Amino acid sequence: MSSDPLVIHAPNVHQGGGNTLLVALLRALAADATGHLILDRRFQAPKPVPSGMMVSSFASSLAGRWRAEACLSRVVESASRVICFGSLPPMRRCRGHVAVFVQNQNVIARTDISEYPRKQRLRIAFERLWFRQFSKNADQFIVQTATMCDLLRRALGPDGDIRIAPLVPEALLESHPARHAESRNAAKIHDFCYVSTGEPHKNHRRLIEAWILLAQQRRFPSLCLTVSPVAFPRLHRWITGAKQRHGLNLDNVGYVPARRIDEIYASSRAVIYPALYESFGLPLLEARRHGLKLVAAERDYVRDIVEPDVSFDPTSARSIARAVERFYHGVNIHPPLVDGQGFIRRLLAA
Repeated sequence: MSSDPLVIHAPNVHQGGGNTLLVALLRALAADATGHLILDRRFQAPKPVPSGMMVSSFASSLAGRWRAEACLSRVVESASRVICFGSLPPMRRCRGHVAVFVQNQNVIARTDISEYPRKQRLRIAFERLWFRQFSKNADQFIVQTATMCDLLRRALGPDGDIRIAPLVPEALLESHPARHAESRNAAKIHDFCYVSTGEPHKNHRRLIEAWILLAQQRRFPSLCLTVSPVAFPRLHRWITGAKQRHGLNLDNVGYVPARRIDEIYASSRAVIYPALYESFGLPLLEARRHGLKLVAAERDYVRDIVEPDVSFDPTSARSIARAVERFYHGVNIHPPLVDGQGFIRRLLAA
């Protein structure tokens, strides 16, 4: 049997990259693991869970979170190893060794959240306060990249124990030449895909503005998005309106379950990734796993884990459009330079 009980505290993880990584962690548990899983009620844990691991699930509410924190204090033993998986330290000082896996950059850095809905802004403000107030209850912090380490160091000061451990699903560590061949040989419906939820930092609006600029030049590369009309109705309506007004070659398929994401990659020639910031961009690794080319933001979080084929300034729609031109069309879209005589000739010819 395992000598130290393991407690995984994840009452605020149920979707996105956090969900993917938590599933990967639970699948890696040894069959004889002992301890406790404290989970969000909406989270679907992979089966089977080791028989020695107790499972407690809580509602996504302040009352549910309070009960989850009380459960954590109750089940932790002096020999326990605790992993807080949702970027937030525990409210109470626990026995045992407590490590916090920090995945949410919004919690530790002063990122711009002005474009988020009011409810999300309030939640992020609350989580920032929580982190500052209770960070002393953690013995160690774990991040996935050097960029996140730098940000967390600024938040904690020089004395915090920070480790870098780039957790990824096992499949992304494996080499899959057959899968690469499958992606190369599949019917390529889309020139580009962007598999992402619709939070403002994912930068969909700037991406669509780039597609509008391309359409104005009579260029219509195809793009596949995964923005849910239920989770992000305002952004979904805006994308649909832009597509109709400008005749964009765009297919927004909405929410895609994890089991079908591979189909999108297989049907695409390249991945475009304009996010302003990420704690860890799993789709960047997924693109490489499928042997796809990558057109990505010129940001540290990108180069922490991959080297893009073409990069761009994610704050500039024109920079994104030019990156697409360089990558896909292979043409120089800059107007040719002219001297004084050439300028006059153009002026007279107008």
